[in-house]
Amino acid sequence: MKKAIIDLSLFFPYQLSQLQATVSNCIAQVYGGKYQLSRQEWRVLATLNNQEALNASQIGEQCDLDKMPTSRAIKSLVERGLILRREDTQDKRASLLSLSDTGQNLMQDIAPLVLAQEQEILSALSPKEQATMVKLLEKLQAHANSLNH
Repeated sequence: MKKAIIDLSLFFPYQLSQLQATVSNCIAQVYGGKYQLSRQEWRVLATLNNQEALNASQIGEQCDLDKMPTSRAIKSLVERGLILRREDTQDKRASLLSLSDTGQNLMQDIAPLVLAQEQEILSALSPKEQATMVKLLEKLQAHANSLNH
């Protein structure tokens, strides 16, 4: 039997994983350095920045984080005064979380920097290539979702 050979450098899942890690590290330089935020904390803040209030499960789902990293990030952000916790009147077992004034101010500072870093990364592609990439990524995501049944 002939041995199957996989060249990781040409293997799409590996290439995608490498790109994701590199891009994430570039973006993390913005929020991790001066602002001392972990990747998970950044995701929680970015999610809450676009919402009125969410519970921890909703945050984890939207951030694509497991329960434990979500919980740790929330605990740290509450301790730092960046998010507020209040009782959920619909579900007494849960808390609703939202950005504090300090958290909102922090996001106002970070957002333009992160968006500028994103644009710097994307500047390797023309606007037409960027639009094509978005369409291709959406198509691949939809197909991969259909295979994960």
